[in-house]
Amino acid sequence: MNKKLLSLILIIALVLSLFSLTGCTKQNDPDTPAEPETTTEPAPTEAELKLADMTLEEKVAQLIFVIPDAFVSSINDEQRNDSKADGTTAVTDEIREMYSKYPVGGFILFAKNIIDPEQLKQYTSDLHSLGKITPIITIDEEGGNITRIARNENFSVTKFEPNAKIAETKDTKNAYTLGKTIGAYLTEYGIDLDFAPVADVNTNPNNTVIGSRAFGTDPKLAGEMVASVIKGLHDSDNMSCIKHFPGHGDTSTDTHKGYAETNKTWDEIKNCEMIPFIAGINAGTDMVMVAHVCAPNVTNDKTPASLSYTLLTEKLRGELGYNGVIITDAMNMGAITNEYSSSEAAVLAIKAGVDIVLCPNDFVKAYNGILDAVNSGGITEERLDESVLRILNLKYKG
Repeated sequence: MNKKLLSLILIIALVLSLFSLTGCTKQNDPDTPAEPETTTEPAPTEAELKLADMTLEEKVAQLIFVIPDAFVSSINDEQRNDSKADGTTAVTDEIREMYSKYPVGGFILFAKNIIDPEQLKQYTSDLHSLGKITPIITIDEEGGNITRIARNENFSVTKFEPNAKIAETKDTKNAYTLGKTIGAYLTEYGIDLDFAPVADVNTNPNNTVIGSRAFGTDPKLAGEMVASVIKGLHDSDNMSCIKHFPGHGDTSTDTHKGYAETNKTWDEIKNCEMIPFIAGINAGTDMVMVAHVCAPNVTNDKTPASLSYTLLTEKLRGELGYNGVIITDAMNMGAITNEYSSSEAAVLAIKAGVDIVLCPNDFVKAYNGILDAVNSGGITEERLDESVLRILNLKYKG
């Protein structure tokens, strides 16, 4: 071996020896503890940051959506719930003052709140500007007979036939066009979410409340139509809400007036009514609206679905895997007001798994009922935060 190669080998050996002495190879020493692995926590979302900055009172208010008329002292319950009565058409000082005390999560507009395009744009802009947590503005604009804007002669928007007629074409492109067209003009007028599409199946010829609002009697076709409407709404930057879980199409009475029920078992409901709802969930609906329909052969009692832990938490969230926002149908309907106080109904709804209580008959009593339940431990703040975060995720998802 030549001297140069031998010298190189000796130098390498010396360097390795020095590394060993200085501890550079300590990771191979069994007596040296391993360096702890570091993990990077994901940055909190905008919704999570907002939640952390909210008071208990602000959180509770987010769980309630009202018609703006509820903030006006001169409008009593009977007038407020009468679609033909005069409604508020501008944000007044009284509305601002009430909102500062009760910063509700959102508003629903009815035909009586709408005059013309200029007024509606100003109204929604002012409602959006009321507070630090922007309210969601909603409306029932299904197409057909259930529209608040298209039936107003001051608006030049496309008018659609009832959903049943669209279903008769068996062409989902027509349902997509409905969703995209309606979504576009709602977005233009400052409305964030449409309480549509109807995901009911019209299986009972004696039904008085759904009828042609549903996409027909075939649950599979109805599901395809529902998914297409949702895509159309989303492509117009508008949000969707499928309704009326667990299905209002097989009832013979109207929950607006009083008790209504379906006698189907859960297996029967899954094989019919749930097919369009599952399609809507898979299509990414932003909300599910729950009816006040009773399903005694599922719950073993006559509790309305909107107040039923079995139907909402065990079935809709647990079995169907829905993790989005659940909203009640209007709580000023006879099926609720005939049996429950505003406070009682609101608390029962949240305990059942609801995130938003829509139009309680007395929203202040509903608000105080939920607040008292949280303060007393009847509703945990953790449970409250779950619902508030879902609502905030909608507000900040864009």
